[in-house]
Amino acid sequence: MCGIAGFLQRSSLYEPEASDIARRMADALAYRGPDDSGVWVDAEPGLAFGHRRLSIIDLSPAGHQPMHSASGRLVIVYNGEIYNYREIRAELDTSGVRCKGGSDTEVILEACERWGVEQATPRFIGMFAFALWDRRDRALFLVRDRLGIKPLYWGAFGGTVLFASELKAFKQHASFRPEIDRDALAAFFRHHYVPAPWSIYRGVRKLRPGTILKLTPGAAPEEHVYWSLADVIRAAQAARDPALGDNDAEERLDALLRDAIARRMIADVPLGAFLSGGIDSSTVVSLMQAQSSRPVRTFSIGFADAAYDEAAHAKSVAAHLGTDHTELYVDSACAQSVIPSLPEIYDEPFADASQVPTCLISELTRRQVTVALTGDGGDEVFGGYDRYAITANRWRRLSKMPRPVRRATAAALELARGARLKRLAAGMTGDFVEFYRHAVSHRSRPSELVIDAVESPSAFTDAAVAAAAPGDPLDCMRFLDAITYLPDDILTKVDRASMAVSLEARVPILDHRVVEFAWTLPARSLVRHGQSKWLLRRVLNRYVPLPLVDRPKMGFGIPLSSWLRGPLRSWAEDLLGEARMRREGYLEAQLIRREWAEYLSGAANRPDDIWVVLMFQAWLAHQRQSMTSTRVPTAAYQ
Repeated sequence: MCGIAGFLQRSSLYEPEASDIARRMADALAYRGPDDSGVWVDAEPGLAFGHRRLSIIDLSPAGHQPMHSASGRLVIVYNGEIYNYREIRAELDTSGVRCKGGSDTEVILEACERWGVEQATPRFIGMFAFALWDRRDRALFLVRDRLGIKPLYWGAFGGTVLFASELKAFKQHASFRPEIDRDALAAFFRHHYVPAPWSIYRGVRKLRPGTILKLTPGAAPEEHVYWSLADVIRAAQAARDPALGDNDAEERLDALLRDAIARRMIADVPLGAFLSGGIDSSTVVSLMQAQSSRPVRTFSIGFADAAYDEAAHAKSVAAHLGTDHTELYVDSACAQSVIPSLPEIYDEPFADASQVPTCLISELTRRQVTVALTGDGGDEVFGGYDRYAITANRWRRLSKMPRPVRRATAAALELARGARLKRLAAGMTGDFVEFYRHAVSHRSRPSELVIDAVESPSAFTDAAVAAAAPGDPLDCMRFLDAITYLPDDILTKVDRASMAVSLEARVPILDHRVVEFAWTLPARSLVRHGQSKWLLRRVLNRYVPLPLVDRPKMGFGIPLSSWLRGPLRSWAEDLLGEARMRREGYLEAQLIRREWAEYLSGAANRPDDIWVVLMFQAWLAHQRQSMTSTRVPTAAYQ
């Protein structure tokens, strides 16, 4: 895994200073790649690349980046892993293209030169974000993997386009103007993450998953979608075989998962896995151990508070499989010690409180291995969230009501006390997409919390997305979560937490072949007899007795409520000071102070509503501090 950064400007560069800027940008991401670094400048057309390398495949200097194709036409900086690079290399060999080293980076380069970026990228199985410069055509390609496992930001400032794995690299370039986007901030308070394609900064965008962006000086950006989940769903539903038996479906899923996991076990460095003892991580570890000649290294953390502790379940699964298991029990002081570093780790406001244990498990795992497989994605792919059944049942009842009755009911609920009822009211008068948007929203009108804000649109409010959403409620929720919550929350959480300690996290359930197969399955393979992820459980039961893992879904949480009223109270009080918020000028101080007082008194008990404000306030303080560091002077440009 790596960190990439760079820029493209309309005018030529002074190479020594441009190299220094690219190096500064890359070095801001040093923890993403502590093993090697490199820069490269194409001065006349105005292109500069910076790279930080975490060596995983081919640890030799042959994997150094930026890397040039054999002809010298293409240059790349790349973050990720291509798991079928050996097959692609063999295909290139048969066509007369020879690779010199053993890295997947070289295979990407030669494949893109042989077939073109838009034809080569769909051949890749893996997680990736890369920037590719075509020296002949003077075109910059920014590419992101299908599911959004790896991050990539970009933005235009004047005549300069900046790009990087994380936003902190942008601050090393004098053209960057870090203006907080108040509309995106309002969206953050709805979702507790900033939804793509927006970022917290005006003018900076997240490249959407499955997308190739072509940037040519003097021309408008060209966006090409090479993989679309909506297209996958349409094709899968058209090809769905109603005669597919349970046993055949189980065999196919087992084979796909085995292959996806085997490919992700290839590394030239120590490898292990996160193990919570739940369905998803237990499936991954089971198939790892089934294909390993030695005990797989597994890792879990536990809390003294039994309501948040999954370590005992993980230990039971590890004992059954015979893994080399490591667990760490952390007390509240240890867990809370992570909180001051969250703004630096996450780089833009992020308020999924499970970020705390994710950081802890990443740090524990990195002590022994450099690569870890995770079970992320199972809920979105196989329909595992409890909210799916609850929301679908509510919608079935609601959809039977005539629209005028719905509107009258919504108006009545608007007068009720309680955030949940207000969110329900907000979603009652629209279609199911709108209903689900409000069901998963933390606030129904978040722009009321942010001064001078109008909420930015997101995938939920995109007419094209709404039109492409499947009509069945379960399928619609899986689809919407896979293009919003999965990349912007779950995968962001894991990427930042793992990369902060230079750990590569791999997510085999999100192999696009597994995802595509899951969408061919009928609903009865996902939910049966009230049990979610039914087919995935069948596969797991081949390796682990289901009683070891069959329990109510716990999640990966922390005792946030008791912390905020106890040891974190003084920290929170400082960040939520009314004078401070008024001085900063972003949030409605009086409203937040009222919510804080109600929370402390026990009149309200929604710690997530407080946590999201605290995460923005802590991030804002960190940004102001970090922006005081030295930036590259404008004299660096010609």
